[in-house]
Amino acid sequence: MKKLVSFVLLALAVTVFAFGRPAWAADIEHGSQVFSANCTACHMGGGNVVNAAKTLKKDALEKYGMDSLEAIKTQVTNGKNAMPSFLGRLSPDDIEDVAAYVLSQAEKGW
Repeated sequence: MKKLVSFVLLALAVTVFAFGRPAWAADIEHGSQVFSANCTACHMGGGNVVNAAKTLKKDALEKYGMDSLEAIKTQVTNGKNAMPSFLGRLSPDDIEDVAAYVLSQAEKGW
């Protein structure tokens, strides 16, 4: 058992060293900062100034299939319709963090 725990900790350390941080370690506080700097012009308070029906509120995220980390990351990365792509403007970690922030705020009701 001790060898297994040591192996898991070593694998985690190598992953963090090689890739920056594990995929599950989204930083919601940093996501809030990324959101404030890049998203609030259109999505203040979880709204949407371009399309009032497609907010970042929980019910709208569910309705439009955007209620997962992967869906939001894809949207932020690639853009769609009036939303621009943030590929190249935000790092993968920034995108992960802002997606986690959006989901956490949707759960709280913005």
